[in-house]
Amino acid sequence: MRKLIIGTRGSLLAVAQSEYIKRELEEKNENLYCEIKIIVTSGDKDLVSNWNNSDKSLKSFFTKEIEQELLDGTIDIAVHSMKDMPSISPKGLVCGAIPVREDNRDVLVTRKNIKFNELPAGSIIGTSSLRRTMGIKNLRMDLEIKQIRGNIHTRIKKLENGEYDAIVLAAAGLKRVGLESYITEYFQPDIFIPAPAQGALYIQCRENDEEIMNILGTIHDEKIANLVSVEREFSRIFDGGCHTPMGCSAKEKNGEIILIGNYFHENKEYKDCLVGKINEGMKIASELAQKIREKINA
Repeated sequence: MRKLIIGTRGSLLAVAQSEYIKRELEEKNENLYCEIKIIVTSGDKDLVSNWNNSDKSLKSFFTKEIEQELLDGTIDIAVHSMKDMPSISPKGLVCGAIPVREDNRDVLVTRKNIKFNELPAGSIIGTSSLRRTMGIKNLRMDLEIKQIRGNIHTRIKKLENGEYDAIVLAAAGLKRVGLESYITEYFQPDIFIPAPAQGALYIQCRENDEEIMNILGTIHDEKIANLVSVEREFSRIFDGGCHTPMGCSAKEKNGEIILIGNYFHENKEYKDCLVGKINEGMKIASELAQKIREKINA
């Protein structure tokens, strides 16, 4: 029996994601047993004081300790949310697999199951994302935005305690931790554009570990990897991250890629969509970014 050690953050969502990968790997590889190792990151220890750091630094707070254990050989693979990953991995580490993606849409959770357009004026909406804040204001200027911190369960508890009338979260997180029933409404991705790579996982390993690379190949989804890489390229052009008011979503239909993206500049949304050949995704990402920049500068 081959034992494989999976490294992850200790949040309920991170553990749920790792348990999903554990099941997938064991199902697709005979004589493989996976063990999950919880690793405490800088971000987990002190998120509040780290919050106002740059996007690059903030992302590293959630990954650097895990990546160090990978390099040291104390774990075999690491499971990350793709959105937490910088565009370049540390030397010696690579992305070994991008599995099937969960729902990439944003969702609304309300105390009284009230839909977004039916919320009374002045309702308090909780989010810590600038992209979501701008998206909400773009649709309804009469709602009040209030910052919210904590994991999914903490945020839902704050909602239920009456601190907020509604909160906006990622569908993927709620589904992965078994809280899908809390979802009041799904925002359609062409109206409320998701964050780049939302809902996708990034399975990291050592670049010289061929055995692990082969094992991870059994859960890799090349189509999803291609779509996510296009979204991340669009984000990279706009220097996207936690504090950047932009979003994009790619999907494949009839052998073509459909990419929609937006960027908020001076409280105004600039949005466009391009369709092209599936193998020209990076070019389409660049062209879409250019079209949006032209609109901003017009």
